[in-house]
Amino acid sequence: MFGYTFYWSMVWEKLPELIEGAKTTLVLTVLSMIIGTLLALALTLLRQQEKGLGYTLATSWIEIARNTPALFQVYMIYFGLGALGLHFSSYLAMLLALSFNNAGYLAEIFRGGLQAIPRQQHRAARSLGISSFAAYTHVVFPQLFRIVYFPYVNQLNWALLNSSLGMIIGLRELTGAAQAAQSESFRTFEFFIVAAMIYFVMSKLIEGGARFTFWRMSKG
Repeated sequence: MFGYTFYWSMVWEKLPELIEGAKTTLVLTVLSMIIGTLLALALTLLRQQEKGLGYTLATSWIEIARNTPALFQVYMIYFGLGALGLHFSSYLAMLLALSFNNAGYLAEIFRGGLQAIPRQQHRAARSLGISSFAAYTHVVFPQLFRIVYFPYVNQLNWALLNSSLGMIIGLRELTGAAQAAQSESFRTFEFFIVAAMIYFVMSKLIEGGARFTFWRMSKG
């Protein structure tokens, strides 16, 4: 086709490396979502104060994460902090960048979800002698996660795809593994086609798993 001959046998030879890259992508995605979720909950609580240093820091974090390219955030953590003497491995730098980005987007998702929960529930819990933290963790947050479930899953998918930016700092995640295989074999399309198919399958599995989980929760 168009003078290009596909050699899929080369993909088969490099398939173990692509699978290892996919594993790195999945682990990186899950870890960044866990860290991002915890940070986002903290940012959401700080923004509830509506004033003070905590509110200012949380708002600044969210604005930077949501209004600058994810690529810029990766560069600033890996190269920018490196220039200041804070050197991170490519894996840790990508984990920090993804977590930072996830936290900013998730905090805004959580803020929208909180607005759908009557404030009286938190106040009622406080009137029973429950601490503010316990009121949020036992009363508010369980409802919050049901409300923001599908936006949360969308962010999970976005984190999966954003992990491909690790290639630019030398990380051998899925895209990095495909790039390395392409550089060694000089085959332009085969490895990236397979990598794209793997991303598609992982994304669809996340989506399908999320819908099944929500269905089970709804039935319960």
